[in-house]
Amino acid sequence: MKKILLVVVAIIIIFGVLTYISMNSTQDQFKTCEILDASILAIEDFSEYDSVLVAANTLYDGDWVKEFMQGEQYRDAWAAPVRVPIVYLDTLLGGLKVIEEGGGKQTHSLEVEDSKGIRYSFRSISKDPAKLVPDVAHDLGLENIIIDGVSAQHPYAAIAVAKMAEAAGVLHTNPKVYFVPEQPTLGKFNKKYGNRLYLFEFETEGKKNWTNYEKIVELLDTDDLQEWKSEGKSISIDKSALIRARLFDLIIGDWDRHAKQWGWAVEENDGQFLAHPIAGDRDNAFFKLEGVIPKMISNDLLLPELQTFEHDIEYMPGLVRSFDVYFLRMATMDDFLKEAKHLQDTLTDKTIDTAFALWSKNIYDLNAEEIKTKLKARRARIVEYAKSFKSILDERELEPVILKGSEDLQLDENLSKCFDCAE
Repeated sequence: MKKILLVVVAIIIIFGVLTYISMNSTQDQFKTCEILDASILAIEDFSEYDSVLVAANTLYDGDWVKEFMQGEQYRDAWAAPVRVPIVYLDTLLGGLKVIEEGGGKQTHSLEVEDSKGIRYSFRSISKDPAKLVPDVAHDLGLENIIIDGVSAQHPYAAIAVAKMAEAAGVLHTNPKVYFVPEQPTLGKFNKKYGNRLYLFEFETEGKKNWTNYEKIVELLDTDDLQEWKSEGKSISIDKSALIRARLFDLIIGDWDRHAKQWGWAVEENDGQFLAHPIAGDRDNAFFKLEGVIPKMISNDLLLPELQTFEHDIEYMPGLVRSFDVYFLRMATMDDFLKEAKHLQDTLTDKTIDTAFALWSKNIYDLNAEEIKTKLKARRARIVEYAKSFKSILDERELEPVILKGSEDLQLDENLSKCFDCAE
């Protein structure tokens, strides 16, 4: 018994030492992209160049201890050099003006507008998860576990996802990767937002339409959509499009699909309004969670939605969100099966291969084949997933829910349970 106790104590000590080493090999501050192009390192005027060689973030480099304890993730992709265009706001798309600072809990972003009133955003590829670190993690010195967790996100996932979404008929924001140097047009945001790598994409809300739908009157976020409904406007959602988008999420492994991740293109026909969903923020597509510590933290009981991208879905109940209950509770199984079969027909092997051809060769060589294999496996099972998703949805109780992004809305009892309940 004494020997067993000594072995247990030794294991605990070794685990603690390895955890300490792994956590302290990652800095706890936010880092921008790192310029790797030696020819322009000392140049202040980027306008002399049309592109730059950068790494998205070298913060996540790690030794074998880091990779064993906190996972290999996509560390190599974050640190890999990519050549991207250099852009200036006063010339891009005929000139853009800064509207406001935005972003969520991790992403730094600037919302801009062109001369036609169409809005776009520059969303930083590097993340700053400091706001996600709870006080208890600071107190215990565990903040680096959360800081390092960004390495599970693929820095260039959104580019491949958008190409697949286009083929599947899922409305997307058409992201592109740009380097934005410091420049006068950034004004007071110059130091904070200059010299960074961004995803440049359409905004999911605004007065001007950028979608392929012709009769769009406004682009709304989810809480504004609920407000329209609460005001008694005759508005419904495009359920087929939303089901297709949510099943697409299952294929690409994007588990983080709360209400703030969606915009709505509102179409008017003879006084009737139809809201088409716009999927935004693809930071967690192909999410790859490995290592001893992350596997201990992410489990079906503590964080059922936090799931790594594998050949099969590990725990479907964790992926059915309150968002789905609110918007899709009244959809039928036939609706789900129809969209699942559509995705199988449109997301062909060729479509998937073409999407990843957009990545630079070195990024492709690091991750593309593994991700493509998993995508094709999930696509093959999407009808099965659709049945499971819908069955779980039917089992969930209709009850008042507070969707992320709509906490301040005062909704009547029916509308707070389900978007169609008041109809």
